[in-house]
Amino acid sequence: MIGRREFTLGIGAVSLMACTKSHAEKPHMESPMTDTVDTNINWANLTEAEWKDRLTSMQYKVLRKEATERPGSSPLDKEKRDGTFVCAGCALPLFESGMKYNSGTGWPSFFNVIDDAVGTKDDRKLFARRTEYHCARCGGHQGHIFQDGPRPTGLRYCNNGVALNFVPA
Repeated sequence: MIGRREFTLGIGAVSLMACTKSHAEKPHMESPMTDTVDTNINWANLTEAEWKDRLTSMQYKVLRKEATERPGSSPLDKEKRDGTFVCAGCALPLFESGMKYNSGTGWPSFFNVIDDAVGTKDDRKLFARRTEYHCARCGGHQGHIFQDGPRPTGLRYCNNGVALNFVPA
């Protein structure tokens, strides 16, 4: 029989392995392919295989399967330069740097979004009603909206950093 300590260590090891990149995974890009984005792509109709080819494993899990990255795992949480945060799936601009603030949650947070950049839907996965938001162009899951943000909106767009790329001004 396994003791509590061995069980806890085993769970920790499995969690660590699940959160680390495989050696074959594509690196996270700081800036997207904004100069090479094909405007003729029908983003809503890409196949799962096409998405898997375009994204890293974690980006695919978050953007296409609505997973959540570990808090504190994204360097974009600490990004302070002027610029634009764009969807990692299709490079649609979602947030300007002036909309970002430090929520203390471990995920990049914004109090507002660029007009018409996101869509929303109800999310009842965790036994509570939340509002999920996703990229208006490709449908990629970004995060959830909470009503505990700063003025002027009072909203917190809590974003998965891996679902974004940053384009410096």
